[in-house]
Amino acid sequence: MSVLIAGGGVAGAAAACALGAGATLLEREPGAHDKVCGEFVSWEAQAELASLGVDLRALGGAPIGRVRLVHGDRVAESALPGVGLGLTRRRLDEALLAQAEAAGSRVLRGHAVRRVVPGGLEVDGPAFNGRGRLEADRVLLATGKHDLRGWRRPADGPALVGLKMYFSLAAVEREALEGAVEVVLFPGGYAGLQLVEGGLANLCLLITEPAFAEAGRGWAGVVRHMERHSPHLARRLAGAEAQLARPVAIARVPYGFVHRPAADDLPGVFRLGDQVGVIPSFSGDGMAIALHSALAAVGAADAPAYHAAMRRRLGPQVGRAMALHRAGLARPAWVAAAARAWPGAMAWVARLTRVA
Repeated sequence: MSVLIAGGGVAGAAAACALGAGATLLEREPGAHDKVCGEFVSWEAQAELASLGVDLRALGGAPIGRVRLVHGDRVAESALPGVGLGLTRRRLDEALLAQAEAAGSRVLRGHAVRRVVPGGLEVDGPAFNGRGRLEADRVLLATGKHDLRGWRRPADGPALVGLKMYFSLAAVEREALEGAVEVVLFPGGYAGLQLVEGGLANLCLLITEPAFAEAGRGWAGVVRHMERHSPHLARRLAGAEAQLARPVAIARVPYGFVHRPAADDLPGVFRLGDQVGVIPSFSGDGMAIALHSALAAVGAADAPAYHAAMRRRLGPQVGRAMALHRAGLARPAWVAAAARAWPGAMAWVARLTRVA
């Protein structure tokens, strides 16, 4: 059976690892690159990656066993149900693509999928000296948060902007952050701060469009907005050095989307990762969903049954995560107070929003 995979992120590359020969993966970026992502590899995701032959120990991720919820200068802390890893998508995605090639999959970089057509994909890239068409028995749509023409996903909530920056923190702040992920609530959004390999800190945030506009629609203004409302974060970033020339950014994040099977779905086209369901990063685990959906699609008999199963499995988790996401945006003080009153709630929430 021939399979085309649109997208070389976690979901697409994992599917290619599992399929091996007969799979062709198309990735629009010609080389390693950064993505807007919290880069927390959960214990569930680690198990899926190990089953694909990815050696996470060799990638050098930073262990994370605790979560801190921060509002203003007040902090609630709890142990997580397992130990996660802080690992950049640049390194993880490259490891998965290398494993996919080792398994026998064909990986074409610098090839942009333009649209899905019956029985295949329309692609721009050097293999075609421009635009061409590839045909296959199956198409796996794994383009992450980027939609193809005619395949746009509606968002279940306010318009959001995602931004990410790596920092080299002052030594005392890096030591204080070690072993934990900090979720910082601020008016109009929230941010996650954690260490990744090499001792760098990943600051990844989501902010509503109105709050982004109020902050001047620029990185410096957003950082000032967060620091003004969170002395804790301001201390963490005091003396920090940004490691990218500009933040990685994405707009219109479609949180809350879970694909609903429809009669006009193209047969043989399987949605993976964020194309089948987008869980809020406030409490959800998008990487585990990407891996879970990839392996489920590889073993599925047909697309309608697969999509129906994914909706049953993801719907409750995405719904719970969306409720928390909305509460974090609308009532951050209440969420923080509840977490301080019952620290174990954060670990309980992590279990409720994970995919079994």
